[in-house]
Amino acid sequence: MNKFLFFYLLLFASCLCSAQISGITKDNLDKPIEYATVSLFNALDSTIVSGKITDKNGEFEIDKPSIGTYYLKYSFVGFESVLVSNIIITKKTSKIELSPISLSIGSKLKQVTIVGEKSVFSNKMESQSFNADQFENSVGGTALDVIRNLPSVNINIEGDISLRGSNGIIILIDGKLIQGDSKNLIAQIPANAIDRIELITSPSAKYDSEGKSGMINIITKQGKTNGTYFQVNTKGGFPSVENYGNDVYHQRYGADFTLNKKTDKLNLSMSVSYLRNDLGGRRIGEVHTVKNDTTRYLNSLGERSFDKKNINGRLDFQYELDSSNQLHFGLFAGKRKKDRLADITYNNYSLENSNSLELNPFQYFNHNLRTRTGDFALGSFDYNHVFKNKTVVKTSFLMEYTLLGGPTTNQNISLSNPSEIYQDEYNTNDNPLLGTRINVDYSNIETNFGNLEFGYQFRNLTHKGDFIYERKNPTSEIFELVSEFSSEVNLQRTIHSTYGMLVGSKSKWNYNFGIRVEQMKRELQLKDKSGLIDTSYSYNFLKPFPTAIISYDVNSKSKIKFTYSKRVQRTTTFKMNPFPEREHSETLEQGDPSLLPEFIDNIEIGYDNSFSDKFSFFSNLFFKKTNNLINRVNTVYNDSILNRIYSNVGNSSLYGLELGLQLKTIKKWSNYFGGNIFYQDIIGEFDNRPVNTNAMVYSFNCNSTFKFNSSSSIQFGLNYLSQRITAQGEDSRFYLPSLTFKKSYLDNSLVMSLQWLNMDMGLINSNEQRITTSRENSFFTTTNYVYEVDVFLLNLSYNFNKSKSNTNFIKSEFGDREF
Repeated sequence: MNKFLFFYLLLFASCLCSAQISGITKDNLDKPIEYATVSLFNALDSTIVSGKITDKNGEFEIDKPSIGTYYLKYSFVGFESVLVSNIIITKKTSKIELSPISLSIGSKLKQVTIVGEKSVFSNKMESQSFNADQFENSVGGTALDVIRNLPSVNINIEGDISLRGSNGIIILIDGKLIQGDSKNLIAQIPANAIDRIELITSPSAKYDSEGKSGMINIITKQGKTNGTYFQVNTKGGFPSVENYGNDVYHQRYGADFTLNKKTDKLNLSMSVSYLRNDLGGRRIGEVHTVKNDTTRYLNSLGERSFDKKNINGRLDFQYELDSSNQLHFGLFAGKRKKDRLADITYNNYSLENSNSLELNPFQYFNHNLRTRTGDFALGSFDYNHVFKNKTVVKTSFLMEYTLLGGPTTNQNISLSNPSEIYQDEYNTNDNPLLGTRINVDYSNIETNFGNLEFGYQFRNLTHKGDFIYERKNPTSEIFELVSEFSSEVNLQRTIHSTYGMLVGSKSKWNYNFGIRVEQMKRELQLKDKSGLIDTSYSYNFLKPFPTAIISYDVNSKSKIKFTYSKRVQRTTTFKMNPFPEREHSETLEQGDPSLLPEFIDNIEIGYDNSFSDKFSFFSNLFFKKTNNLINRVNTVYNDSILNRIYSNVGNSSLYGLELGLQLKTIKKWSNYFGGNIFYQDIIGEFDNRPVNTNAMVYSFNCNSTFKFNSSSSIQFGLNYLSQRITAQGEDSRFYLPSLTFKKSYLDNSLVMSLQWLNMDMGLINSNEQRITTSRENSFFTTTNYVYEVDVFLLNLSYNFNKSKSNTNFIKSEFGDREF
């Protein structure tokens, strides 16, 4: 403990100064304006940070704003106010000298944006930032379509997101923590509402310690001009080019609108969104199990498709009581539903290994429909106060209630007589979830050593599950309870955490030291419906999570950095439920109640250089050590059914290199490339057998854009993921090419984009991936998932007011993760 206390104090031992912003205010006769007010606001929440009165020369200087994005408001009685946006303070910023600002006589508010043509990416001390509007293949889609374009981010055939080779990504919305299943959460956010996305691979201590791959911060578009803003977006899909023998026509359409009203003190926003986004496809599978001298084969072919519907509404209210006190209230509610249909023909038979004699051939048709639903409502309340000494206290409260559930129907049917059902099973569940979070942060504390920040967070999750599994009695034709697969699962998880952080710079050196201490208590109670099982599983820990971020400015255009962070990846209730669920005719899926969290050590060394406005480049070497690695592995349930289990399979070491570059060869042609290559080694044990796998994996995302003129352009994009290993096998390569044509009308008020997604033309097998696992003398399984290609979409977006809406809507922290 003494060593720990010493290290904690050592983190706050040094730091000198931060950035400054200076400028000049003049009138329309080019004469200095004395006593003009210059106010600095935080761009994320519009809270006032600092302010100055100009001197007799019209000059001002604002000292030491914290690292972040800001905007300035110039005002003087009898003159039109002016806003200057996009002021970004990074660790390497020593001083920002703004161009002189002229105020004109009047009462209206003007806006000045200090931007040129946006680059695809920019680098900060702890993160990389990517402009969303540079990825035209995502227009009209969701945040998922934007994120898949980022370097080192990969999304496989099942929609699972990984960053630098690892799952477990925490989502932030405008800097606010979201605890939820990433692929379901970000599919709710319209791509049209996103300004940029930050990859935070080595988060500082102020961020939650969860997320073994780091964090993705989705920054929504925000505007600061008073008035009314209204935007409508629509999306429609053309008929499918290939239906893969699916019975139902797949539909793709949606619409959303955002209304925003802003005054000097009030900011009121409302948004409604609906999206229907079906996906057709098929699966081809092969399974064989080994028992003694007999091998049982299960070959399958048939439909695997998804029908997905989302509808939600959001309300956001911000009010500035005065220059030192701000309130923020948000509501978010909606319904979501996802049907996964697997109508598959099975051809089963056995072989005696000694003589290749075929035994017990059996063919049947399996209808398997799994429905997942989620009705949710959540609300948040924030209060910020700025003290006279410029320190800031921020408080935040969030509560969410989500009702998760959905049935699964599984029927084995005769091929020759469809009215004859060999086996009819039905299972359903109700999963009410209640989550709360409370944050208190105290920042901008100036000392002789630099700026300090402290904070506390409380999180509580109560998740109850009632799982009912029934099988139809062929004699009585009544569904009867199967107690082996029926259960009650109750999870209670409480987390207390506190942090301290120091941010500073000296000469060309910039650094951020911090530590977060977290106490977690987890209680999992399990009951079966027969009353024979009533067991509790407890897991608690108290751990420090230190971080260190150091950078050095080589010159004005390049820098190097070193980062270290310790992280944790907690498990979902689903992965801890040991009672099996019927996934397919040949597959059960279950969790492990004693599953341990993953603990991760991240080290990163980076270099970036902006050679010119036509060429910029960054690179990062990274190392990740994961203890208690969780993988989904297979065991044999019986000779015709495999059991998928989530388990701690050992430890993983991962070494990699990440690269990104932007090249503009000519004025109308720009190119972006981002990718990574890494070596991963997994060593451990599962089911009393050793696990020892390793492989080299690479991926890249790129696009090339040609502008015909100021109102039209075309962009080609490619997302590619190579073959990768798992604890028991491998996933094949996966890639998605796309082509987007964009045209704007009515002075950019109306924007049309025509997208050709998953380009294939029957030539290159895009949107297709094979998943393979095996175990010597036990089983082998391989499944090729083939989903829709050559998808054509038309998107229309109309802005009734060109100023951007200030939409800072809250998002789910708890329910989306379990959905």
